[in-house]
Amino acid sequence: MNKTCKYAIIGCGMMGREHMQNLAIVPGAELVAIADPDEGSREAALALAGELGQTINCYDDNAAMLADAQPDAVIIATPNFTHFEVVKPVIDAGCAVLLEKPMCTRIEDAEALAKAARNYERLFWVGLEYRYMPPVTRFIERVHSGEAGDLKMLAIREHRFPFLEKVGDWNRFNANTGGTLVEKCCHFFDLMRHILQDEPVRVFASGAQDVNHLDETYDGKTPDIIDNAFVLLDFANGARATLDLCMFAEGSEQQEEISAVGPIGKMEVKLPRGEVIWSPRDKSGPLRESVPTPADALAAGDHHGATYFQLRDFHEALVNGTEPLITARDGYRSVVIGAAAQQSIATGHPVDLKFTDES
Repeated sequence: MNKTCKYAIIGCGMMGREHMQNLAIVPGAELVAIADPDEGSREAALALAGELGQTINCYDDNAAMLADAQPDAVIIATPNFTHFEVVKPVIDAGCAVLLEKPMCTRIEDAEALAKAARNYERLFWVGLEYRYMPPVTRFIERVHSGEAGDLKMLAIREHRFPFLEKVGDWNRFNANTGGTLVEKCCHFFDLMRHILQDEPVRVFASGAQDVNHLDETYDGKTPDIIDNAFVLLDFANGARATLDLCMFAEGSEQQEEISAVGPIGKMEVKLPRGEVIWSPRDKSGPLRESVPTPADALAAGDHHGATYFQLRDFHEALVNGTEPLITARDGYRSVVIGAAAQQSIATGHPVDLKFTDES
């Protein structure tokens, strides 16, 4: 990976600046430009670039940035509801794309983009980076090695803090985000598919907005984003998976916990502890494996090193001309599952899943 590639970032809010920090430690990744219509975000990004020793040009217009900077790759970290429109000119310019999750907020847009990406000659990667947290990566490796046997049950729990403040607090409304189970939980639905190596066929969910943002108003409107849910998925080959989400549990010792159970035993991973636990049915365990995250990757963002490791693999694929490891198909399917879970909450009924992509 000795070749240097030019990167640009569209969207310089919290996640865009996390990408800036991580590009700075990926060998051969040169950040040359950023673009964002918000002056405060541009100023914060320029200040960060100075701290990181990055020499960049700054734009308030995406088209001008693409024409002037001519980057090899563009990272799109704009608000969810803008992804579909923002990515079009980047594709037209022939740049490699890393599009942050969720790929889109509407199923029809995600489907159209997935179909377009199938015929796109450049790298197109969707930023579902939770696979890349080192303890989670190790957990998946051990599960896929068959250590627990043919998985029957998979459970993901995230008990965390409320949605953070964004520019204009756009993330307070379903219309802007696709809903919590699209915006936040597409990560977890992608993890379920990846861990089980299977596709879900049915989803049933229960959730509500019970605590967070109820005292906030924006142009006379109260936020409608849910803050807790249980989601149950049935998979084609018989496994079941659950998501337990609470976004008013910032006092939790562990923010994320994943467990996979098969006929041989139970595998768990806990974050931020960074520990994988194996509990075989013969009661010879539990056996604990500590999986540290490199300090520079851990310090470069809020995702337990995942952003760095994803960017490292993205850059390697860009240099070598290889296929993306997280595809537009993955992005599309994670949106469909999240939207179906939102629908299940709204109707109180299970939703059969239908994927229209054929890739």
